Amino acid sequence: MDYIKAFAVGGGICILGQLLIDLTKLTSARILVLFVVCGCLLGGLGWYDKLVDFAGAGATVPLPGFGNALAKGVKSEVDMKGFSGAFTGGLKSASAGITAAIVFAFLTALIFNPKEK
Repeated sequence: MDYIKAFAVGGGICILGQLLIDLTKLTSARILVLFVVCGCLLGGLGWYDKLVDFAGAGATVPLPGFGNALAKGVKSEVDMKGFSGAFTGGLKSASAGITAAIVFAFLTALIFNPKEK
């Protein structure tokens, strides 16, 4: 049952993204930023955690999950260090995802030899 929940929520997020691409003039970059900001806002309000409890990886893997990780890191770091935690908490909590994105982008560029348009 956990797999079905994860698939339904993750698929729903993907459907929402596809609808935004098809029905609006938003660029894919703006949609990605919108998803991260929505995840951050919902995480800051404490609502995204309920979705994570329900769907597990279906809610943590997509981009709103990254925004939620940023919000959780900022909240915990502000509680520990005060105002300066607002600048460091998000990067600490999302550092694994950021590092993976950089490493895999580098490896992909080595394998596929990108060219300028």
